[in-house]
Amino acid sequence: MSVTGRSNEELHERATAEAARRYEESAAERERVEGRIAAGVRFPDNPDALAVRADRILDRGGLSPSAVVADIRGEAMDLPQANERIIDLSNELQAWSFLPRGVRAGATVARITLRRDGRELPHGTGFLVSPRLLMTNHHVLPDEGFARQCFAEFNAQVTVDNVPDTAVRMELDPGSFFAADRRLDFALVAVTPALDGRPPGEIFGWNRLSVQLGKLVLGERVNIIGHPDGRLKEIVLRDNAVLVRLDDFIQYRTDTRPGNSGSPVFNDQWEVVALHHSGVPKKDDQGRVLRKDGRPWSQGDGDDAIDWVANEGVRISSILKHLARLDLDPGRRALLAEMGPDSGLVQSTAALAPRPDRGTPLSGVTTPAGQDVPVTAAMPGREAGTTRTQGPKKGRPARSTAFGGRRHLVFLHGRDQQSKDPDVLRREWTSGLNRGLTLAALPTVEPEDVWFPFYGTRLAGLVSGRESTVRPVGLDEVSAAAAAEVFAAESPTGSYEQLLYEAAARAGMPQNGPAATEGFGAGLVGALHRPLSWLAARSDLDEWTIATFLRDVDLYLGDGSVRQAVLDSVLETMPTTGELVLVTHSLGTVVGVDLLTRLPDGLDPVLLVTAGSPLGLDGVNERLLARGPHRPPKVRDWVNVWCPTDAVAVGCPLEDERWGKLTQLAVQNGRDRAHKIEEYLAHEKPAREIGTVLTRTA
Repeated sequence: MSVTGRSNEELHERATAEAARRYEESAAERERVEGRIAAGVRFPDNPDALAVRADRILDRGGLSPSAVVADIRGEAMDLPQANERIIDLSNELQAWSFLPRGVRAGATVARITLRRDGRELPHGTGFLVSPRLLMTNHHVLPDEGFARQCFAEFNAQVTVDNVPDTAVRMELDPGSFFAADRRLDFALVAVTPALDGRPPGEIFGWNRLSVQLGKLVLGERVNIIGHPDGRLKEIVLRDNAVLVRLDDFIQYRTDTRPGNSGSPVFNDQWEVVALHHSGVPKKDDQGRVLRKDGRPWSQGDGDDAIDWVANEGVRISSILKHLARLDLDPGRRALLAEMGPDSGLVQSTAALAPRPDRGTPLSGVTTPAGQDVPVTAAMPGREAGTTRTQGPKKGRPARSTAFGGRRHLVFLHGRDQQSKDPDVLRREWTSGLNRGLTLAALPTVEPEDVWFPFYGTRLAGLVSGRESTVRPVGLDEVSAAAAAEVFAAESPTGSYEQLLYEAAARAGMPQNGPAATEGFGAGLVGALHRPLSWLAARSDLDEWTIATFLRDVDLYLGDGSVRQAVLDSVLETMPTTGELVLVTHSLGTVVGVDLLTRLPDGLDPVLLVTAGSPLGLDGVNERLLARGPHRPPKVRDWVNVWCPTDAVAVGCPLEDERWGKLTQLAVQNGRDRAHKIEEYLAHEKPAREIGTVLTRTA
């Protein structure tokens, strides 16, 4: 049964009242932030938040590397200062692309209009977050019945010639998907395809929501696009400082109107950081809402008369986490999965891949020409969809003139790279290293000067050939623990289960009795769920990542033909003489240590870097070509870098004295990026170790 118009207004009033309560409760924090801003602190946030934000700006193309190098290398800066400067530069130096990216983001925004008593009443704002789903406020669309009375109008705006554009109406389809929450004040509803069958996101683009942190810090500016008072589309641009960040909400200064309910709140990279839902009215000591003239406000005065002191938005990460907990049927869960991998809503048994003829944009908006589409789900290790038209991808050699032709930088990747382009991977690794080199005030490197062996396709083919369950499976059909049972049964030497339990034990899992953690193991069965759940709960990796990583390590170490095939693939793209700087990651650290036993005599390994490595696990090091912990042959210097929340590196630091002398570096990677190689290389200390060797004279 649908709510009435009056009930809809009451929901809005309740949202406003709750926003006002939070505003009052956060007064001390807001005053602290405003005081620091007044004292000249541009971004009064904690150092960890600044670090994650700076990394994300560089990752997402929010600032050109040349601008960073020119500005930051000009003077010595510690890490917090450098991060603050990166954020500051991203606010000061807006590239020309800021404007067309804003136009692209604006195309995803629609006016929501209500049909009532034969009239069409502008009601709020919504924006596309997937090819078929539109997000707005709960107080705009409280339930399915109310949503059926509404439609979305795209292009409700003026053109560059300042004349009205041709609006495009699209009906809402709450029967296919509708989800809402009153506390978080959001609603998510399906939109009916166009007459030609295309979903709205294919026509207008859609915003790629991200559950990851780092999209905003205190003091940073936000941009809002919406339909205030039901007018044609308008934008509030940049003069809107974020003052308070709560668990589920952010509060900011900006000039928005009631019709902006349901508008997206963007950062300067045009990523959605919040769902705008309410203004915060000024109140007197008796709790009465005040008018702009200082007198108490009454219902007949209208919202225009209220003295609005701030605005509040719901954090996108909180909405995504709420959606992840919903109990949905496979069809509706698949619709959520179309929001893309950054949303955290893609089940591990489903894959999202870009169409071959379409690219991925740098900003947080997927355009009609860059749309991601779902493909058939499959067991891990087998690419979704069964068509394999491409042959094995080859590694990339470096230019002969790199580092004077006598020193060679080699990147050795880990697992799950089969669907990726080696050229793209080489650029990503180099980009991460260059961020670290910039912080270390050392020269950056060009991707073409790096050797990049590639074994991903060959390993994936060998893994796929091992699977007993190769048919596509439904989104909710197989859990990570169930897949781990299959991996254990197919282990070449029966060591998979031992490897998993050792990793969990090193992560502190009690050896006897139930785990002392809330909800641990609830409702699930299987001997391998317990260690998987324990590792996932104590790291930034999910159960699927852990299960499939250990499966690939076990297969590499346990099957001689797999090991030989991987090593052969690597040796196809390796220098044969000169000095070797070998940077390895994940499974690549295991492959790399084995590789060092097979190098030609003319190649001198002057530096080995192992990042996010499982070498500390006895189940791994005891099965290397040179058994047990040992000093890799011929290596002059060895740097091992790990993150405490990286479950793959749970055996680090490498404490067994048989490893010999090495430099151990613990780093703090960004949340949800604990195992990313770009994150490891972006830290100053490991980058300095690499850059110092590359630049030293003979």
